[in-house]
Amino acid sequence: MNKEFFGEFDTVSSKQWKQKIQFDLKGADYNDTLIWKTNEAINVKPFYHADDFEILPSVSNTQATQWNICQSIFVADVKKSNLKALDVIQRGAESIHFILPSEDISIEDLLKNLDLDTTPLYFELQFLSEKFVKKLSAMTSKAGIQIQTDIIGNLTKTGNWFNNLNDDFKKFESITEHTSQFCIDVSLYQNAGANMVQQLAYALAHANEYLNYRAIKKEATPFFNIDFKVSVSTNYFFEIAKLRALRTLWHTLALEYNTNTTCHIFALPTKRNKTLYDYNTNMLRTTTECMSAILGGANTICNLPYDAIYHKSNEFGERIARNQLLVLKHESYFDKVDNPSDGSYYIENLTHQLAEKALNVFKDIEANGGFLKQLKDGTIQRKIKENANKEQEQFNAGEDILLGTNKHPNTHDKMKNELELYPFVKTNQRKTLIEPIIEKRLAELLEQKRLETE
Repeated sequence: MNKEFFGEFDTVSSKQWKQKIQFDLKGADYNDTLIWKTNEAINVKPFYHADDFEILPSVSNTQATQWNICQSIFVADVKKSNLKALDVIQRGAESIHFILPSEDISIEDLLKNLDLDTTPLYFELQFLSEKFVKKLSAMTSKAGIQIQTDIIGNLTKTGNWFNNLNDDFKKFESITEHTSQFCIDVSLYQNAGANMVQQLAYALAHANEYLNYRAIKKEATPFFNIDFKVSVSTNYFFEIAKLRALRTLWHTLALEYNTNTTCHIFALPTKRNKTLYDYNTNMLRTTTECMSAILGGANTICNLPYDAIYHKSNEFGERIARNQLLVLKHESYFDKVDNPSDGSYYIENLTHQLAEKALNVFKDIEANGGFLKQLKDGTIQRKIKENANKEQEQFNAGEDILLGTNKHPNTHDKMKNELELYPFVKTNQRKTLIEPIIEKRLAELLEQKRLETE
């Protein structure tokens, strides 16, 4: 087929393309004009070519046709949460992400009438209880059940263990023996301002603490099902590459421990670029973010309602968020190809660079005592702050644009009377073992100033 249609055309090398571009620039500098550098220290070129690879990338085993639509439900009232789960499944949700704030919850009532054979369920526990997990595991011993327990994630977010290091790891060990799974919450790093290389490196170092602990205790690492909870931003192609790089990195690390080399990616849009003013633009942001997650090979995607930062959970916002995913899946045909991003020289190049840079950062973390030690020393927090401050400066200077906020704002837009939730960073004075990693949106300071002048 190629010879029939394209055989009469000569192949053009990367060098020839670059020479042609330089000629058309009429004296302008190629590097200064057409190459831009990211916060990850990646130089993005104007074109990519097969010549960029010594060996062309092999076909990935991504199964993008199997991604499922998830709805998140915070369980404040068990019976209402159960009815809500049944309702959203009827409306197109394919899986449910339950956030459980307390172990004083009736699992029987929460799961009443839910088809556990066909509905994948995710349980994010905001507490640590071996007894509760045993009960939950016994009741939901079906395929597709994920219990998301992350004691290190709790430490990074709150600054404290649930109880203490030894007790938390002892309970974690017991929990993973029952579930053969654990969760790594990578979303916090992105929402706090870490760049993509940092997110990947910290995800790997975070996971390595668990693997290393189990390897030392058992002299061999059991077969684990690992779940990475990842936030996705609007840097479209980079986010596709980020998820692909995460799979590659996990495969590399898991091989060293002789454990399960595949992972489950639970993706959701970032909060960092979401805005209070001109809030409908949040729908555009979450749509492209979900697209990146699909093309990057996420297994489960849980969309963020456009008004999540300032409204309590409401039927309209959640319906729109769910419908965005339904449109992508059933009307945009984002479930028809298993590996849609394979073969793109640009994405393949980004994937390789992100993975390589993240692996170098990971090695540096391990050489300097590991992830927990660097959290205790404040190194991880400092690195995230440095990048977050750089992003904030770029936003303040108008280099990083959020349409409707720092570019083309609607000055007549009023939001003071719309706030059902406090949309800014809350600071509560308390004693912590380490400095917690704090999520912060880029637009917060600008929005606070606008609210004061309404």
